[in-house]
Formats: sequence, structure tokens, C-alpha cells
Amino acid sequence: MTSTYVHGHHSSVLDSHGARTAANSAAYLLPHLRAGMRLLDLGCGPGTITLDLAGTVGTDGRVVGVDSAEAALDAARRAAAERGDTTTVFQVGDAYALPFEDDSFDVAHAHQVMQHLANPVAALRELVRVVRPGGLVAFRDADYGSMSWHPGSDGLDRWLETYRRTARLAGGEPDAARHVLAWARAAGLTQIEPSTSTWSYATPDERAWWGGQWVERARHSAFATQAVDAGLATAADLEDFATAWAAWSQDPDAWFAMVHGEVVARVPER
Repeated sequence: MTSTYVHGHHSSVLDSHGARTAANSAAYLLPHLRAGMRLLDLGCGPGTITLDLAGTVGTDGRVVGVDSAEAALDAARRAAAERGDTTTVFQVGDAYALPFEDDSFDVAHAHQVMQHLANPVAALRELVRVVRPGGLVAFRDADYGSMSWHPGSDGLDRWLETYRRTARLAGGEPDAARHVLAWARAAGLTQIEPSTSTWSYATPDERAWWGGQWVERARHSAFATQAVDAGLATAADLEDFATAWAAWSQDPDAWFAMVHGEVVARVPER
């Protein structure tokens, strides 16, 4: 069940993940949350979604963010301090062996996590274990194969092919969105509500941000290192990818979108 996190924790990655909010990344879950709920956020990263969810369940609730990387958890704790949140807990954990008793939570949430796991169904079954019967498991993942952009770019075509090959070699599934319903069913979840949503980047600010962080990732992130080490790209290829992203971000007609698959489901009676 081993896998390697293809993005790593370069500052460009953490900055990108830090732009995620409950509104832009977990809107499908928000109508199901209530004050006082106990919530687990698996793969919490720098904690911005986690802290938004904590605000939704309120001070009577309990929220725990779990990640495998201390660098991400350090960023999450700083974000909590900046917000004045003294109750949300961030701790190291293994998606396949969570450090919690059965039925510890009312809700478990995971954003952009299952795509990086060699066995997402096993991880979902672990979420089922720690959520009470009748509670909720919610997860959302991107589909790199769905990514589309304008104008056409050979450099971006090659970047996407290289990313998908690198992610699969690392043990993940970059086209995860299309699998979320199947994974939820295989994990034994019930009353499954599947949906889709998109991220898009088309305004000047959006293009500058999205393109700029991929320029950095193409040059400096774990993806770049893994692609070269695996023989899937050369240093020259990485520079071509960065150049292509920079050119895209500066084009006034540029547009980019990706599809996400989402699931909210119930934990069955034991």
C-alpha cells in the first residue's frame, strides 16, 4: 500500500494548498455540517480547509486535522494561531492506521488525498472505522485527465503526460475523480451522494497565480525530482514545462479548468 506523495512540500505546493477554503474545495459537504459535530480532516495539509470546517461546527464541536508531513502541520498550526483558533488539533497520522478509537467522529473529510494513495479503498475503510454508524464520510479528488486549457500548448501537453506517468509510478491515481463512486461502494459506504465540481482559472490574477505556482513546481517540487529520477523527464524538459506555464499565464485569452469528483456517504450500522 506504499505510495510517494508526488507533489512534496515545497513552498509552491504549500502556498497552493493554502489557497484552498471550504467554500472552493468542500462546498458539497457544508450543507451536511452542524454545530457540535466531531470532524476528522484527513490529509489536512496547511489546514485552511480544516479551520474553515472548524468554524462551521463551532466551539462546541471537535476538529482534528491529520497529515503525514510535519512541514504541512507546522503551516496548519501557524494558520490556526493567526486565526486565534486554539481548539483545532493537528497531528501526524497514517491514513491506513489512524490513531483513533472506533466511532470517534461524526464526519470524516479528505480533500485531494485518495488520488495519492496506493489503496484508497483501504483508507476509506479506515475512515469508516473511526466514524460512528450513521455518520458521514466525504472526499473530493481531481481528475488530471479532465484538465483542459486554451490556447493549445505542446509544453503543457507534455507536462500533463509526464505528471500522470510520474503520479502512477509513485503509486497514485491522478485521474481519481472518475473513481470516487466505485471507491465509496467498495469501502462499504451507503446512501452515497456523488457529485462533480470544477476549478477554473481565467482572470488575469487567477492565471498569474495558477501558472506561477506551476512554474515553480516544474522547477523545484518533488514532482520535478521524481520525474527526473524515474527517467520520465530531463532538466531541459522541466524548463520547457516551466516556460510553457509562464507563457500560458501571460496570455490574455488563456483559460484552464479541471473536474473534481465528490462523494458524501453514510457509514452503515456495524
